[in-house]
Amino acid sequence: MEDTSGHAASRSRRLAGIALMCGTLAFFACLDASAKTLAGHGVDPLLSTFMRYAVNVGLVLMVLNPVRTPGVARTNRLGLQVLRSLLLFGSTALNFLALRQLQLAETLSIQFATPLMVALLAGPLLGEWSSPRRLVAVGIGFLGVLVIVRPGVGAFQPAVLLSIGNMLCYAFYVLTTRKLASVDSTATTVFYSGLAGLAVMSPLLPWIWTTPTAWSTWALLVGVGLFGTLGHWLLVLAHARAPANVLAPFIYTQLLWSVMLGYLVFGDVPNRWTLIGASIVIGSGLYLLAQERRSARTRPAQR
Repeated sequence: MEDTSGHAASRSRRLAGIALMCGTLAFFACLDASAKTLAGHGVDPLLSTFMRYAVNVGLVLMVLNPVRTPGVARTNRLGLQVLRSLLLFGSTALNFLALRQLQLAETLSIQFATPLMVALLAGPLLGEWSSPRRLVAVGIGFLGVLVIVRPGVGAFQPAVLLSIGNMLCYAFYVLTTRKLASVDSTATTVFYSGLAGLAVMSPLLPWIWTTPTAWSTWALLVGVGLFGTLGHWLLVLAHARAPANVLAPFIYTQLLWSVMLGYLVFGDVPNRWTLIGASIVIGSGLYLLAQERRSARTRPAQR
């Protein structure tokens, strides 16, 4: 009886984790939609980037600060924490700049190549080498990205290079996060996450600031910070309730949110190349996930 109740409780926690993960991705899609809307209203994407980090840092400091959490600012790898924070800032800024010209579904489909890039770079940078099968999956996934961006054809937009830069920054951000997990606490890493972005953007305010005249613009500027912060908060809660390999496939539900918001807010309909390329990238990512699950199951038997 106890086993049955324990299994039911575990299943309930996993379902709660999945629900939180889906909420996370809905917030991230709203973040991108807000940034694109602001760009359409003439707001400098760099100002949106500043607000993304100003709101984030303000909310984080209310919970995590040296007064309430002594030692939270103490890190064993300050340089790596700063680099990680700068990579997150670079990812956000490049994404917001790309969204001025690209559809939500286009930028997101390119971002889905992040796990593939992480798998490719984890070997030389972290010593986590991929098998030949995984490398083939990575190669196929990048073919999917080429289908989306279609370099060398008339439909190619230079803005996709910004989105690719966003993907690369985020891949290195993930790798530095993995590295820091072994030397610093999660609270310390969260504390430093938005500081570099705020530090870089604050001196630029006199050149990028324009006072919004509409309350809706103010709401969207605050929204980019709230959506990002709440999304990451729900992400932490989700991972506290369910294993990463259970949650990972639901990352791709963000494409559904982005397509829906793109259509409802901007009237955008993804073209067939975006959908075909996204399908290839998602398929490659799911294959890598399946390989990781199989490896995790066989690892104890190999000891």
